[in-house]
Amino acid sequence: MIPQVRPVRYVLNARADRARPYGPGPRAILDAEAHGLAFKEISSWPGYAPTPLLELRGLSRSLGVGDLWYKDESTRFGLGSFKALGGIYGVRRSRGGGEPGQTFTCASVGNHGRAVARGAAMFGHRAVIFLPSRTSPGRVRAIRELGARVVEVEGSYDDAVETAAREAEREGWIVVSDTAYPGYDTTPRHIMQGYTVMVREALAQLPGDRLPTHVFLQAGVGGLAAAVTAHLWETLLTQRPYSVVVEPREADCLLESALALEPDSVREPPPWGQDHPPAPLPNPVPSRGTLSTSMECLACRHPSTLAWTILREGADAFLSVEDRAAEEAVGLLSLGLEGDPAVLTQPSGAAGLAGLMAALQEPALAGPLHLGHHSRVLLFGSEGPPIVEEE
Repeated sequence: MIPQVRPVRYVLNARADRARPYGPGPRAILDAEAHGLAFKEISSWPGYAPTPLLELRGLSRSLGVGDLWYKDESTRFGLGSFKALGGIYGVRRSRGGGEPGQTFTCASVGNHGRAVARGAAMFGHRAVIFLPSRTSPGRVRAIRELGARVVEVEGSYDDAVETAAREAEREGWIVVSDTAYPGYDTTPRHIMQGYTVMVREALAQLPGDRLPTHVFLQAGVGGLAAAVTAHLWETLLTQRPYSVVVEPREADCLLESALALEPDSVREPPPWGQDHPPAPLPNPVPSRGTLSTSMECLACRHPSTLAWTILREGADAFLSVEDRAAEEAVGLLSLGLEGDPAVLTQPSGAAGLAGLMAALQEPALAGPLHLGHHSRVLLFGSEGPPIVEEE
């Protein structure tokens, strides 16, 4: 019943000292005070409600783990994605966010752009959203329906990021980017603070005597993975779960960045086709993949510098998976095994489950992570099913 999938590559992170307290580096990006401000603001918006935390007992038995929880973000503010938390909050906290009539812009592969468009509309602003030309027509239409102007850019998400920044500088628009880069990090910090709201909700929804031991987190630029890792680290301290970052084979910038750390931080070399880690490089570093993946919301070449600051110390492992693994995970969730609720998502939203399935099949990874039949695993279903295309 459970597909046999394995990681393409993986690395265990020796920098992730589980006895280390939540320190000043991560705290400068995400902390309890900033989280409190984000929660107070976001929970006051019309339509706010915690998204469901689903206990998937049938799937946990089939996988051979103790517990499996899935935080279903498909209903978040009617936008179908966790991005609603960060994108709308990013508009609210940005320069000029309180003065109606501003123009906000961003690059996106769909979900973040939709959130920024909603935020602009909520607070009386205009929005211009830059999308890679390969973005599906349904995602384009959904953004336009929120009143935003869409500009399609030839190339990748990273090309759209550069174009949005250039046009914003020329036009005097306000950039609300979910990725941080040198010289731009205030708004991405606010966006990640927005994401921590779903972590707070999950902790409140979990059984009090069954905290998660592991969390598998899909990553594009790393904002979701870093926000979840940081909030669990600060809140649970040494009881925090093992944090595992999952990326597509062809868009693995965080894995590449982990491999580029000094050699003594690499506990295990990539298991196939490479018998030693690459030479050290500056961090973070880009993916060398094609960015062609069915996990389209994760198709990013460059990590967010803020996310990497947290993950290089807080993530316990990084792994990449084939598209087939994420697609198989979508199918498993939709089946509703042994009485589980049927969950509808896309490969990007199921990548965390794909990473769990792959890690369980790799003893040299599962062993050091203490991953097995006693494990209690938390997943974040970052988006719902595809937007239905019009005929």
